[in-house]
Amino acid sequence: MPVALIQTDAGADPEANVARAAELAEAAAADGARLVALPEYLQYRGSDAGFRASARPIPGPFTAPFAEIAKRHACWILAGSLAEASGDPERPYNTSTLIGPNGSVVARYRKIHLFDVAIDNGPVDLESGRVLAGTEPVIADVAGARLGMTICYDLRFPELYRTLALAGAEILAVPSNFTERTGRDHWEVLLRARAIENGAWVIAPSQIGGPPGHPAYGHAMIVDPWGIVVAHAPDRESVVHALIDTSRVTEARRQIPVLANRRPEAYRLG
Repeated sequence: MPVALIQTDAGADPEANVARAAELAEAAAADGARLVALPEYLQYRGSDAGFRASARPIPGPFTAPFAEIAKRHACWILAGSLAEASGDPERPYNTSTLIGPNGSVVARYRKIHLFDVAIDNGPVDLESGRVLAGTEPVIADVAGARLGMTICYDLRFPELYRTLALAGAEILAVPSNFTERTGRDHWEVLLRARAIENGAWVIAPSQIGGPPGHPAYGHAMIVDPWGIVVAHAPDRESVVHALIDTSRVTEARRQIPVLANRRPEAYRLG
């Protein structure tokens, strides 16, 4: 399956951000991508108040341009994450939305693990102050493959990815706005680890640049089930392509059958 990852530099204008993301997605789909994946916070990066104000229903005005692209090119689009209006006006969901070739929303995942951190000489963030956490993992079918949906900070919680792999996920999506400060040391390591330990493809579209004092790392990449980086974005807005063959998942899990060799009954202390 031909896959494209979009790397964007979203700012504080939601309509302009969505238009730019749609422009890149259109180009990727026109180049033959069957699955086009966009990054986290694709509609807004800025103040907490601005993020709350940018929340919309899903489906809604910010998914509509991607639905049109999906229909026009008969492809799948993963709208990495958008602020989805919730019952709490102060805290929308941070939602990843999968749109099918007929333009309909076929799956949505609301970010479970929220980025509440205080990094020495780096960012201090309290995502839970502006985002309502999701509560359920999500897997969807994409062109005959099983896609596990996650978002950014979820990457640091391997138990979520193991849950998805045990439920049949062959591709693990990680749309992100990973910080530059942590990304230098952790981004590629974590992506490759999630691929290796589950024998799965990992696709990680990313933001780059961003608000002053809070830059994103970029480096969108695709990792194969053996942990090899097969596509890597340059340090600018860009589109990267790779061909995903899910038979590689079968081969990786046959050679190193970690899922079959698990012994959860022995993992209890005391």
